[in-house]
Amino acid sequence: MPVVVEPTSAPRTPRQRPAPRPAARRKPAGRAHGLWPYALIAPAIGGMLYLLVYPLVRAVLISFQDFRLRQLISGNAEFVGLRNYRTLLADPRFWEVVRRTFLFMAINVVLIMVIATLVALMVERLRRVGRTVVLCSLVLAWAMPVVAATTVFQWLFHSEFGIVNWALTSLGLDSFERYPWFANGTAAFAILVTLIVWQSVPFAAITLYSALTTVPLELYESARLDGAGAGRIFRSVTFPMLRPIFLLVFSLEVIWTFKAFVQIWVMTRGGPGDATTILPVYAVQTALSSQRYDLGSAASMITVVLMSGVLVLYFRQMFRQEDETR
Repeated sequence: MPVVVEPTSAPRTPRQRPAPRPAARRKPAGRAHGLWPYALIAPAIGGMLYLLVYPLVRAVLISFQDFRLRQLISGNAEFVGLRNYRTLLADPRFWEVVRRTFLFMAINVVLIMVIATLVALMVERLRRVGRTVVLCSLVLAWAMPVVAATTVFQWLFHSEFGIVNWALTSLGLDSFERYPWFANGTAAFAILVTLIVWQSVPFAAITLYSALTTVPLELYESARLDGAGAGRIFRSVTFPMLRPIFLLVFSLEVIWTFKAFVQIWVMTRGGPGDATTILPVYAVQTALSSQRYDLGSAASMITVVLMSGVLVLYFRQMFRQEDETR
């Protein structure tokens, strides 16, 4: 019987992987490619320098020059060194305005921070519907233009057609019939404080409320279990957690109230007398009434220095307290 011999299969050779291709070398970025991001932001930086830095530098130069209406037209201004600053510092009216400016700033900032903190704490405890209504009201008040809000306050306290006089007279206070609010220095000052606080509280309250939402609820529960009351919880839990935001809001409100000009200029122009004149208004009055643009620029520079000094002192105090609590 014939034997059938099956052909043996050829041994399989292992499949070889293709050799990896050498990685393509990146071409070094050219000089033009490296400057492209700077070219994109150059228009924004140029606009910022022109709109912010140039006016500041120009005001500093004018404060060291004899710059009046003649120099404004001809352009030939003589450098006089510190003479304008010496003139301002020797003026008793200037120091009275400085005192009034700090008083105006202190009253406004204290009221803004206290009211905004209370509003933020209230909003945090409201239900969704009430919280939405309050936040929308704050946003609408904040969005109102400054000139429009100032005009509304002017009509509210109008001596003949104002609703405030009408309401007080309706309550039996006959002495307020046609009462000239803006002819009384203290009353005009109080109205301006009310206006500034009303315009500033919405921003501060919304910012503080946003910060309150980041505080862990476990901290409040632990404090309540330890028997802490509402005041103790705020001092030991809420305020330490929100200290950076309080610092930010406080500094912004100092700047906002220190440079309040539009409200005062539209409502009283610094009057009656000098009852509502603060440093920004004093600088404009000096520059426009007597055409002493050099003295006005010097007053503006002193305003910037004083405002910066207040912020630096406050920052140092806050940082010192933070270092002591660590």
